[in-house]
Amino acid sequence: MKKFYRIKDNKEFASIIQEGTTTANRQFVIYVVDKPGQTHFRFGVTVGRKVGNAVTRNRLKRWIREMMKEHKDTIQTSKDYIIIARKPLLTMDYHAASKSFAHVCKRAGVWQSS
Repeated sequence: MKKFYRIKDNKEFASIIQEGTTTANRQFVIYVVDKPGQTHFRFGVTVGRKVGNAVTRNRLKRWIREMMKEHKDTIQTSKDYIIIARKPLLTMDYHAASKSFAHVCKRAGVWQSS
């Protein structure tokens, strides 16, 4: 994904986690904050150390970035998202994880109906 879709600053992460609404399932936690003047969504990805070693965490981050790219037309714009991966994600393949990601997005109310 392009650079303007990313959130990397710790202060932005903290403010989104503090101000945002939270939705979760067994594999993901998603924080959402409205940004009315923004023309596109932005997102940040976090995978904690308890989930696995560096190789595993980076693989999961790549998966999440790919899921965001795959679903970018159905996710609402003008919002910021923080996505946190949980440990049960390790036991899943990519397609099952993508379905779980779609599920948590629908629960969060950020899925646009086409």
